[in-house]
Amino acid sequence: MATKKFKCEVCGYVHEGDSAPAKCPQCQQPADKFAEVPSTDAPAKKKGLDTNSNTYTITFAAVLVVIVAVLLAFCSQALKPMSDANVRIDKMSQILASLNQRGIEKSATEATYKQLVKADMIINTANQTKSEGKGQDQDGFKVEEKDFSDECLPLYVCEVNGETKYVIPMTGKGLWGGIWGYIALNADRNTVYGAYFSHSGETAGLGARMTETWFQELFQGKKVLADDASGVALSVIKVGKKVPGLADESRVDAITGATLTSDGINAMLHDCLARYMTFLTSKE
Repeated sequence: MATKKFKCEVCGYVHEGDSAPAKCPQCQQPADKFAEVPSTDAPAKKKGLDTNSNTYTITFAAVLVVIVAVLLAFCSQALKPMSDANVRIDKMSQILASLNQRGIEKSATEATYKQLVKADMIINTANQTKSEGKGQDQDGFKVEEKDFSDECLPLYVCEVNGETKYVIPMTGKGLWGGIWGYIALNADRNTVYGAYFSHSGETAGLGARMTETWFQELFQGKKVLADDASGVALSVIKVGKKVPGLADESRVDAITGATLTSDGINAMLHDCLARYMTFLTSKE
């Protein structure tokens, strides 16, 4: 511990020790004439911010958060046109896949889509046209899955090799998350021309096989409607399971080992296509 200093206020004598001397050795003044000299050994107080303080830590963190937020917002806005374009092209490629147009290069997707898709429109369950347009930027193309309703049913009118095709979008729920797809019908509005399915998280090697071409091709040539047109007959059924009244022409074998995902696809087909029943049974 550092030694204290005491200074005689009469003669100026400085004494070092733990306490003032009983008498000043120079002028013989008593101890009460001594005053402790402030120590000069204490560290000098730092100027500016104390980087070890809580205030500095909180301020630094807050500034850093603001800077990162601004940078993320800027990047999001800067990349939004590119992101939107990729989403648009991906949707086009899915619709084209349902028309059996697969393996098209990304650079050629939009041109192929414009060539085959003659109109996209919105109808309701009564088959009344709510809006109609040409190309990929019209109302039917812009409708999000969450916006599907009895009054908002997208429908794509296409022409492949001189023949009219209709593409209907579908959404549903699989084992682990959302599933979706498109089904293309011939001009009779009953025979399946092609199909496309995808998912957000089905089991790899099982339910995820719904994205594979072999499974989607099983739907080609199948009939959507029951013989009496009373409802949707197209079904995905477990291999070997007998369903009374279900004709083979409306039956698709389920994915082996993926019963719940297959059930989800089956429910999606029935729920979504049922909304289009008036359109499917109309001869107009």
